[in-house]
Amino acid sequence: MKFFADTSDIDAIKEINDLGMLDGVTTNPSLIAKNGGDFFEIITEICKICDGPVSGEVAATDYETMMKEGEKVAGLADNITVKVPLTEAGLKVCKNLAGNGTMVNVTLCFSPMQAVLAAKAGATFVSPFVGRLDDIGQNGMELISDIVRIYDNYGFDTEVLVASVRHTQHILESALIGADVVTCPPDVIKKLYKHPLTDKGLAAFVEDWKKTGQSIL
Repeated sequence: MKFFADTSDIDAIKEINDLGMLDGVTTNPSLIAKNGGDFFEIITEICKICDGPVSGEVAATDYETMMKEGEKVAGLADNITVKVPLTEAGLKVCKNLAGNGTMVNVTLCFSPMQAVLAAKAGATFVSPFVGRLDDIGQNGMELISDIVRIYDNYGFDTEVLVASVRHTQHILESALIGADVVTCPPDVIKKLYKHPLTDKGLAAFVEDWKKTGQSIL
């Protein structure tokens, strides 16, 4: 499973990269607005830090403008993934950009059949939003399971990128289902190596070592 950092915070991206956990980065207009800064400068800087796919999202909703924005974003770096919404216009942009060799991430997916449309349009990634489904009383992980099963049935190359991840249980369930990628806020990724028994065991080792009066250095 690949881990993408869902943020536009440069320092947080560097930290996750230093941990060896960074396979890619996803951003969206909300994250850019939250952290501030120039969109193009931020995306370009992230692409220099991360060797994997970096999603830069278009802002338009109509096909013509979205297509122009997508082409401009695609030109920022070789590892750019143009992020488009799962709408009629977005699917059309996906088809055309993918046909030119550009990686495309189709986002805001909330149903299995939407995911099928994204795959047929040539998407590199489809981003189903599990947390937002959980918020309205549905089971977001059931959507991931359905998409993975359908993609396996038909041999689609599109990777399932689990988005709107709220906690480590989402990551665990995604891995068990067989999703290709999870994109998470950096603080959720860092929680993966936290366990109270690890902390307790380490504290005991440290105390016992002190009793020996020895030094490794």
